Amino acid sequence: MEQTSPVPADSLDLCTLTDGHAGNVRQAQSLARALGVAARAMVLAPRAPWRWSAPRMLPGATHAFGTTFHALQMQPPAVAIGCGRQAALATRLLRTRGSRTIQILDPRLDPAHWDLVIAPEHDGLRGANVLTLLGSLNPVDDAWLADARAAFPAFAPLPSPRTAVLLGGDSAHYRFDAAAFGRLAVLLDDASTAGSLLVTTSRRTPREVVDALRTRWSERASTVLWCGPADGVNPYAGLLAWADRIVCTPESVNMVSEACGTRAPVQVFEPDRVSGRPRRFLDALRQRGRIVDLAAGPPPLDGEPLRETARIAADVRSRLGLAPV
Repeated sequence: MEQTSPVPADSLDLCTLTDGHAGNVRQAQSLARALGVAARAMVLAPRAPWRWSAPRMLPGATHAFGTTFHALQMQPPAVAIGCGRQAALATRLLRTRGSRTIQILDPRLDPAHWDLVIAPEHDGLRGANVLTLLGSLNPVDDAWLADARAAFPAFAPLPSPRTAVLLGGDSAHYRFDAAAFGRLAVLLDDASTAGSLLVTTSRRTPREVVDALRTRWSERASTVLWCGPADGVNPYAGLLAWADRIVCTPESVNMVSEACGTRAPVQVFEPDRVSGRPRRFLDALRQRGRIVDLAAGPPPLDGEPLRETARIAADVRSRLGLAPV
């Protein structure tokens, strides 16, 4: 039988497709990076009625995303990586044109519509072409952290221990409001009498929490607060890279996954108040000893980094016949 040579990564025509939401973009780009490919990125602009039914194919679905995507269908990429429900329709369409397709997150349809589906373990999706991981795909590895340290050298002289605090917001599984922030702040004040506090909010952080944060810590010594572009360049990567410990709110699988990709110990605030799939994820991390409850006291001295993206990328290369990087 004739054997096919693996396709070199640097010659692979690959396109990522997302709805533009930061979490979906980050996962798709992280996989492309781990594959060693300089991928094209397309943000989809879905039209009615197809945006309501995606990833199911209604009649006329080839026109669901406008002229730019229609042109992509005429010259389809060798490999298409999609993340999110809208992208799942786009990758389905590209597969009919000959692209090899990788869909990130459970598409809520038979995985056989794609070449590979990548889903977190806590979703419970299984199948012959389904790759599961603990948490979410992200770029955090030793090289990424080294680049982040170089990009934020001003954090180096801050007093140790440096505590990075990653604040999310309300979700379907957890309410993070000013009262919750007050409980978090008490725990941090009790545990952070020495060292530095480096705090960042997210797009989902409620305004009342941002106001309470500034009121409580804006005058605290050795404290960095980032609550939006008015505070300068987003230092999120630098916080992860320079942290001696990391504290996270519990609702974001992406945020906790990235914190756990470092070698710093990770404490999660109120993990027992979270419900649904994020709770199953946090429980799995606690069973592995990678996270502890912030209220439980000091964290372990170090942590085994959670590096699922590299493992998933190696499996994707093997299954699609791509040369290792």
